Amino acid sequence: MPDQDLSASHRGRILVADDEPHIRRILATFLEASGFAVDQAIDGTQALELLEGPVPYEVALLDIMMPGPNGLEVLEAARLLPHRAGLPILILTAKGQDTDREAAFALGAEDFITKPFSPKKLLARIQKLIRGP
Repeated sequence: MPDQDLSASHRGRILVADDEPHIRRILATFLEASGFAVDQAIDGTQALELLEGPVPYEVALLDIMMPGPNGLEVLEAARLLPHRAGLPILILTAKGQDTDREAAFALGAEDFITKPFSPKKLLARIQKLIRGP
């Protein structure tokens, strides 16, 4: 369950949805060290539950291959939620085929990064999404 208390040191809250525990742990540790609060979802169902809730997110990171709704289905559902329509969503996945990339952008993803990834480059992309073009 997300902690609703954002301390002044936090730059905002990020949702990380990935079914691989070590990837979630790496992302959470790195993002928290960078000043973000992080909520973790272990599958698409939990990601949707968090996105349907009231907690504000700066960015959502979604893996494509997750149990339950996959990341693209979560992305599509998030775009139908009025309070998430403008949420920057970044797809972070091992599925780097052009069809996956095209589908993600067609459904409204702002960015697409393939695994393995550089944490520093990921942080730069997140900061760009938060600041805007």
